[in-house]
Amino acid sequence: MTQQDEQKPIESENDQEKIVELKESEYLKLLQELKDHKDKYVRIHAEFDNARKRTEREKMEFVKYANEELMSEFLAILDDLERSVQAASNKHQDYDAFLKGIEMVMAHVHELLKKQNVTPIDAVGKKFDPHCHEVLMQQESDEHEDGMVIEQFQKGYALNGRLIRTAKVKVAVNHREEKL
Repeated sequence: MTQQDEQKPIESENDQEKIVELKESEYLKLLQELKDHKDKYVRIHAEFDNARKRTEREKMEFVKYANEELMSEFLAILDDLERSVQAASNKHQDYDAFLKGIEMVMAHVHELLKKQNVTPIDAVGKKFDPHCHEVLMQQESDEHEDGMVIEQFQKGYALNGRLIRTAKVKVAVNHREEKL
C-alpha cells in the first residue's frame, strides 16, 4: 500500500456519507452562518406574509369603496327624483314644469353615464349582432333587409367598450330569398 492510498478515505458501497473533519472554530462559524441565514429567512418570510395580508386588506377596502364617488353622484340624482315625486304628489298642475324637471334628471343621468365612459349601443338600422343585440321579436318585412334591427325596446350599453347590457330589439325577417 502506498502513502497516497493511506490518505484516501476508504469507501464502501454501503457508505452514504463521507466524514469531514473541521476545526472547531470553522464548525462554530458555519453554525453561526446557518443561524444567521435561518433568521433572515424567517424574517423575510414574515415580511412577505405581512405584505400579502396588507395587500389583501387594501384590495378588500378598495373593492368595498370603489363605487363611492359614483354612488354619491347617483344620490344627487335620487334627490332630484324625490323632489319630482313630491311635486307630483302635491298635485302640482304645471305639467310642463314637471316634464322639464324629469328631463333635467335624465340629462343628469346621461351626463353621469358619459363621465363613467358608459355609451349607448346604436341598434335601429343596424344588422343584427348577437354580441350586442337580444332578439325579442321578429317581423316579416319586405322593406328591410333580412336580419336588420327595425325597433329597439331597450337600449344596450357598453362600459369602456365592453358590453354591459345588450339592446333588446325587433329584427326584420325577409322571405323574398326563399321565394326565388
